[in-house]
Amino acid sequence: MASVLNTLSSIRLSNVKATRLRSPPPAVTPVSLCLSRRRIIVRATETDANEVKATAPDKAPASGGSSINQILGIKGAKQETDKWKIRVQLTKPVTWPPLVWGIVCGAAASGNFHWNLEDVAKAIVCMIMSGPCLTGYTQTLNDWYDREIDAINEPYRPIPSGAISENEVITQIWLLLLGGLGLAGFLDVWAGHNIPVIFYLALGGSLLSYIYSAPPLKLKQNGWIGNFALGASYISLPWWAGQALFGTLTPDIIVLTLLYSIAGLGIAIVNDFKSVEGDRAMGLQSLPVAFGSEAAKWICVGAIDVTQISVAGYLLGAGKPYYALALLGLIAPQVFFQFKYFLKDPVKYDVKYQASAQPFLILGLLVTALATSH
Repeated sequence: MASVLNTLSSIRLSNVKATRLRSPPPAVTPVSLCLSRRRIIVRATETDANEVKATAPDKAPASGGSSINQILGIKGAKQETDKWKIRVQLTKPVTWPPLVWGIVCGAAASGNFHWNLEDVAKAIVCMIMSGPCLTGYTQTLNDWYDREIDAINEPYRPIPSGAISENEVITQIWLLLLGGLGLAGFLDVWAGHNIPVIFYLALGGSLLSYIYSAPPLKLKQNGWIGNFALGASYISLPWWAGQALFGTLTPDIIVLTLLYSIAGLGIAIVNDFKSVEGDRAMGLQSLPVAFGSEAAKWICVGAIDVTQISVAGYLLGAGKPYYALALLGLIAPQVFFQFKYFLKDPVKYDVKYQASAQPFLILGLLVTALATSH
């Protein structure tokens, strides 16, 4: 939900009328060898600092990388040795807010959330289940099965760099999974459900996360199926959990949120552009690999915009024109930022685009939730 590993820059020797020798490994001074009839002269030459660079991958953390980025699990992170900080990094807290927001939208759509201590406490526990526990499980699991691709694209990340051991990663996966499922069962008891709906949703989402990342199915190998599954996980599942916790999950809401998950598919494509080389090397058919970056950019923005316009049309047809107009108003700035950032360079401006445009998309989710609750 990519840049190539730079090789060591080639070393050019001094421009002399002589036979040139290929330079030895780095740290050995380049040498030029001049041959003449009378004598052999061996002399060291100066190295052009602009020509010889032992560069790290493009996205490697700069010296003294950000501690905040490290905790959030995003690029530009400081290289950390503290195991607990590394464990948090693997859960990618930056990916939790969409799940937390999905719970808010589900609670709003239920029409039965009240601002009292009990309902707020239920919502917070549901957010912990969806965010730190089950999203943390999903992200750690995904990094585990992506370790070979990350060794190509981002070899400095915790697992391929060896900053955390295999046993520690596997233990974390199991603890987060069991913790999330345990909280889901607890919420069903708290809500008085005869059928453990939230537990079933958590179990289904966890299974979807597994088959998304793990062989033999590994849904992420297919750009369409994998990205739709990712979109549904971030939009539909938390909404369903929030609505089931405070009300009744209805078929029309299931259909509407699955439609909205097509927009989630588009958001997932945004993250595929940075991994093109690694995906191609590992045989993953992400949309930028399958269609090329230029076509994939338009598929991405089309999925995001057309989906929201369709939902606005649904709200208008349901007799809720003000909500439909509000949603259309929130689509306009997204289109503006798509042209300003994403369509210009989806790799260079991915973070700026998502930071600028996605707040309007998630506000649109809340508008839709409030519309369905009335």
